[in-house]
Amino acid sequence: MARRKCIQIVRGKHAIDGAGVRLRRVLGLSTIKDFDPFLMLDGFDSLDPKDYIRGFPWHPHRGIETVTYLLKGEIEHGDSLGNRGFIRDLQCQWMTAGSGIIHQEMPKASERMLGCQLWVNLPKKDKMTQPAYRDIKKEDVTTVQEKNATVRVLSGNYKDHPGAVKGEYLKVLYLDVDLEPNNVWRYQETSNDQTLFIYLIHISD
Repeated sequence: MARRKCIQIVRGKHAIDGAGVRLRRVLGLSTIKDFDPFLMLDGFDSLDPKDYIRGFPWHPHRGIETVTYLLKGEIEHGDSLGNRGFIRDLQCQWMTAGSGIIHQEMPKASERMLGCQLWVNLPKKDKMTQPAYRDIKKEDVTTVQEKNATVRVLSGNYKDHPGAVKGEYLKVLYLDVDLEPNNVWRYQETSNDQTLFIYLIHISD
């Protein structure tokens, strides 16, 4: 398989959303066409609870999937299906909004709040599907230890290791790759007709 070429670098921009949460909007309106089916990617990284404590009170979604993944921190959540719980370190909330759902995400004061939320556009034929929710705990995620990296498989399939989510509507491969300093990680099992992007996060000691 031919090596893929990087055709775009997106740095995002600072934004405020929800009830006053400061974040970095990496993917948004200006990138929808190039990054289809990924509608939005918000990154958040703060040592100051004032940046995020107001959270995202009750609000609706429809026709998409939202994927919230935390490296560090704690977020309390709830939805109109009756689901309640917390997202903590290395945990994920994977929600299929489908025909419509109302939820809230309220971050708790933490030593560091670090993570991201991805919006995935559902295919036209699946936009009115039954809403569903997946609470992915740390132990649910397959971890692959490689020479220079630790790879966590949130969804899809990585080197015959299944993810916590299969992808009922879109076969999204979502990997969290923890790479050792001054090393290289390679993955070449994607074709040129697949949308591929890498979101870089620096975690200092």
